[in-house]
Parts: sequence; structure tokens; C-alpha cells
Amino acid sequence: MYNVAKIRADFPILSREVNGKPLVYLDNGASAQKPQVVIDAVTRAYAHEYANVHRGLHTLSNIATEKYEGVRDIIARFLNAASEQNIILNSGTTEAINTVAYSWAMPRLQPGDEIILSIMEHHANIVPWHFLRERQGVVIKWVDIDAQGDLDPQAVIDAIGPRTKLIAITQMSNVLGTVVDVKTICKAAHEKGVPVLVDGSQSAVHMPVDVQDIGCDFFAITGHKLYGPSGSGALYVTTERMAEMRPFLGGGDMIRDVTRESVSYNAPPMMFEAGTPGIVQTIGFGVALDYLMDIGMDAIAAHETAIRDYANQKFAGLNWLNIQGTSATKGAIFSFTLDGAAHAHDISTVVDKKGVAVRAGSHCAMPLMAELGLTATCRASFGMYNTTDEVDTLVDALTLCHELFA
Repeated sequence: MYNVAKIRADFPILSREVNGKPLVYLDNGASAQKPQVVIDAVTRAYAHEYANVHRGLHTLSNIATEKYEGVRDIIARFLNAASEQNIILNSGTTEAINTVAYSWAMPRLQPGDEIILSIMEHHANIVPWHFLRERQGVVIKWVDIDAQGDLDPQAVIDAIGPRTKLIAITQMSNVLGTVVDVKTICKAAHEKGVPVLVDGSQSAVHMPVDVQDIGCDFFAITGHKLYGPSGSGALYVTTERMAEMRPFLGGGDMIRDVTRESVSYNAPPMMFEAGTPGIVQTIGFGVALDYLMDIGMDAIAAHETAIRDYANQKFAGLNWLNIQGTSATKGAIFSFTLDGAAHAHDISTVVDKKGVAVRAGSHCAMPLMAELGLTATCRASFGMYNTTDEVDTLVDALTLCHELFA
């Protein structure tokens, strides 16, 4: 039985008040809160176990190295990767996608070669490809969504041409909540010899992920959205694609030998992990993933689906609330505007007075905002600790906004 009250008790910040009201935290799409086990793990690592990893032979370095490297296996289990050697540890999805851009794409893409993106990608899965457009003449091909916010897998597949070298696609929109059928895209793309990168920043926290079943070549996740510390994350890469990658960053840990005349590199995945890493952040990330797996991603997904359905029911009665994206696949992410003169920033400020935290702006998805004919929306994004009572509080706060700005 899913016990949301017990889960909420694991998160100290959820017991605080904001502006004299109980905190209703609905900004999970930007960054999730941290359970006590993660806070304790980070505190313990700094207070009792901290040292640099890999090259030390003393006790503290051995402890830190064992815990840090153990996270690779935790991530592999969380994503059902074939091996921990398919996991590159990093600071999150932005670094992960840049690694693919510089380590895999840059050496092999020529002017006129194409990368396919959907219009609802996060800037982290757009800007690195613009770098290649600017610097190497790579062409970005965009695939649009329909009126409900759905992305037809066949539209992506139909966009594949003889110059297509990569598809980079989100599994779940951070604005619309739309879930994309990336498995179908991967299967068809591979039949045409095209690799696929999947941005799993949103999806991995809301649903079970099996990278082997999806069949993707690259899959990126971010620790701070998965109830772990900021500055942590990972990139899953198939063995075949990792063998095709060259180092992106140079420095300690990614080398084997350095002389005046030459350098030889460590074996993957450490070849792609230069310098002192986010040791404590990564240790905390592993604890967060264990916490999620203990609860069960299927159970979390079912709880959030119930929240989504309840929110849809409550929002349906507000004819002045404009929800962006009504896909039947969507998760518990709602971007919206209000009729009248209220800007998203105004709405966010008003509901904050009621203790409700929502995001306001373009959500790092300006091409999608332009497609929707908007400059900004508010976004309420729900997580595993949110409740139907909090949906009611949000509705009450939005009703107040409507009365103020109508």
C-alpha cells in the first residue's frame, strides 16, 4: 500500500511553512526536495568519510572510492543497464548531452548532416546541437506536436533522411507532461542505422525506465530531479557507442599515462570523467535512487497518475484556466495561463502567498513556447509526496488569482 503520509515524513522541508501557510511544493519539475536519508548521507560523507577518490590508498580515500564507485551499479540497476560500465557519472543531463555532442557527434558529423529534435525539447537538448550547427554546419530538423501536445513517433521516423546522424528526443516533456513513445522511435531509427539519445530528466523520476527495453543508444538523467543532490547525474551509453566516443574533458582520472610527447587514456567509462568529481553529490544520488527503488517506481507512477487524474477533474471546472497540453499520456505536469491580464510571474507571486510553490517562465523551452504562441506559463509539477489536498490548495490559490486579475 502506497503510504504518502509516511513518504512525506521522510522530507523535512515539507513540514515547514511559507508566508504563514503550510508549504505546497509543486516545483518538482525544476528540482525535487530531498529525503532525510539523502541529507544524512551527504552530512555523513562530509563529516566522517570525506576524501578524494581513486588515487588514495588511505582509509578515508578507500571508503569514499568504494561508496562513489558503488553508485555506478545503483544507477545501472535503476535504469536496467546491462553493466555498470555503461554508466558515465557526471553533474547531470546538461553535461551528459554536451558529452554526447562533443565526444560522439562532433568527430563524425559533417556540414549538412542532420540531427532530429522535437519542438518540445529542453534547452539542454537544444543548445549543444546549435553549437554543432554554428561551428560545423550541422542541420537541425524539427518535428512538431499536435494540438493535444502529442508527438507522433511516426512523424519523427518520417523525418529521418539520408543525412540524419542522430535523433535526440525527450521521453517526457517538462512543460506539457507528454510522454513520448521512444521505444518505437528507437526501433525504427536503428533499422535505418540512426542512433537515438533520450533525455530522461523528467521521465526517470515519474515512471520505471528500462534502457535495454527502450533500445536507446544514450540516456541522460539528473540527480536533483530524482530527489538527490544537485551536481549529480549520469549518462547511459551502449558499449558500441561508447567505443566510438573520444574524450570530452581532459585532466586527472581520465588518463592512464602522460608524457611530454603523448597521453594515453583510461578505459571507458572513466575516460569521460575528468578531474575531481562531485564525490559527495554522487554518493547522495545513489542513496536517493535506492530510496526510490525501495518505494517502487511502479507504485510512484500509480500515485502520480491518480494525482494527475484528480487535478484534471478539478481543473475542468475552471473555465478561465488554460492548460497547455492535454495528451492522454501526460504525467502530473500542468503548464497553464489564466484569462485576463495576469502574467505568469504575477500568478506565481500570488499563489506563493498561499504557500504554493510553482514555476513561472519559459521553462527552458523557448521553441515550444513560440509554437504555443506564449512567452511564459506557470507550471505545477507534482511528485511522489504530493497529495490531492494540495491540488485543492492550488485550485483555491488560482481562484484567488482569477478574482484579482479578471
